[in-house]
Amino acid sequence: MTRPVPLLRALISVSDKTGLIDFARSLSARGVELLSTGGTAKALREAGLSVRDVAEVTGFPEMMDGRVKTLHPKVHGGLLALRDNDEHLVAMAAHGIEPIDLLVVNLYPFEATVAKGADHEDCIENIDIGGPAMIRAASKNHAFVATVVDVEDYGAVLAELDANDGATTYAFRQRLAQIAYARTAAYDAAVSTWMAQAIGEETPRRRAFAGTLAQTLRYGENPHQSAAFYLDGSNRPGVSTAKQHQGKELSYNNINDTDAAFELVAEFGTDKPACAIIKHANPCGVASGASLTEAYGRAFDCDRTSAFGGIIALNQTLDGATAEEICKIFTEVVIAPEATDEAKAIFAAKKNLRLLTTGALPDPKSTITTYRQVAGGFLVQGKDNGAISMDDLKVVTERQPTEQELRDLLFAWKVAKHVKSNAIIYVKDGATVGVGAGQMSRVDSTRIAARKAQDMAEVMGLAEPLTKGSVVASDAFFPFADGLITAAEAGATAIIQPGGSMRDQEVIDAANERGLAMVFTGMRHFRH
Repeated sequence: MTRPVPLLRALISVSDKTGLIDFARSLSARGVELLSTGGTAKALREAGLSVRDVAEVTGFPEMMDGRVKTLHPKVHGGLLALRDNDEHLVAMAAHGIEPIDLLVVNLYPFEATVAKGADHEDCIENIDIGGPAMIRAASKNHAFVATVVDVEDYGAVLAELDANDGATTYAFRQRLAQIAYARTAAYDAAVSTWMAQAIGEETPRRRAFAGTLAQTLRYGENPHQSAAFYLDGSNRPGVSTAKQHQGKELSYNNINDTDAAFELVAEFGTDKPACAIIKHANPCGVASGASLTEAYGRAFDCDRTSAFGGIIALNQTLDGATAEEICKIFTEVVIAPEATDEAKAIFAAKKNLRLLTTGALPDPKSTITTYRQVAGGFLVQGKDNGAISMDDLKVVTERQPTEQELRDLLFAWKVAKHVKSNAIIYVKDGATVGVGAGQMSRVDSTRIAARKAQDMAEVMGLAEPLTKGSVVASDAFFPFADGLITAAEAGATAIIQPGGSMRDQEVIDAANERGLAMVFTGMRHFRH
């Protein structure tokens, strides 16, 4: 059962014909008989290779627009027969079933068909049936059959044959079988997810997720944890699609923080330069400006200490002037839609700095399913794509906010969505000037954010903290007036919060007593 198996016959049926001819020619040169179907057989013949049609083997033509061609005992018997089982051998001989030693199949491009926005009927026709059936059969019988589902394994098969006198080893077939079952699982997950969306089923009874290995990581959050990075095939612009121009390999924490930074800066679109600096998945500075250089400088001034060793995300093409400023401190990663040649040349002197370009920003309003593992299961939810406009704001205080305050309130609200709860964000003139994140008490977040602004005022030699004349965003309602009072004492003049507390009136009264303007959004942004 575990001995090397000579490779004498291969069945090849692929939709992706990358590398097909060279691989098939190499098999043929090693004396392997080639069986094939439809377009694959045609491509092989046009390349001058000798190939037998599966229809010739089965005695049945391909029918029903190709839906039925490999679902036949002479195919599945050749894949499933145990070569060391006398009863199986007798059955093969009695029914003219020839053994198949290698199955090469990549499936109909269902995921790509969905991704391009094809209609329902086209998506249905791109659900492969015969392919997964053969893959599962051959993989079950990996004691005797090798199964290849990925183009990148063609070279490995040829190397295996060369190393074993034209045979495959059990360990090699085992590894290919694991890859094959993961592929059919991922394929079925894509189909079931699409079907759930097509029928509007938000909480299907069964749900599956799948990914393709992009990178084995040195370790996880800590050196004693193993880790890897997988792609889900959605191609959302970000770290998963980015081109890395320089710097060492991204770590687990780098990937997590870079994703957080880019998703945040995408909230501001591309109309006006914006910058987000992230540390441990929380922003330590976010700002807009007349230029990227100004936006970066204003974001940096929110918390220069935390920005050291951080992740920088930009919403426009990185230019040389901004690159020069960034190089003045140690930065782990910079991610932007594009970068000029001048910026790349400047960064080249910083060998450990990773530069990523994505070509585009992700759409913060798009619908995405997110999930998180818990003991014994996982939680699934839609991504927080909630957004508000000026028209959504409800003024609840005696004083109306000014136009500048309204602009800053909306800016602060966008940032609040990306700060770990409890979140408090002070903003002034389109830049964060204090961020309080992840505290168990909302008033503590308010105090910490104000304290950071005081510290930066000392560093920058300012007469007073930039929280004077700022606005404040709270990701959830103030349960008591103490948080609002603390913000007022720090110099804030306007507040944005969801509202909805039993003590809303107490908080509104406290705002009125201090001459603050306050607006309710009716939407909260918890981020755990």
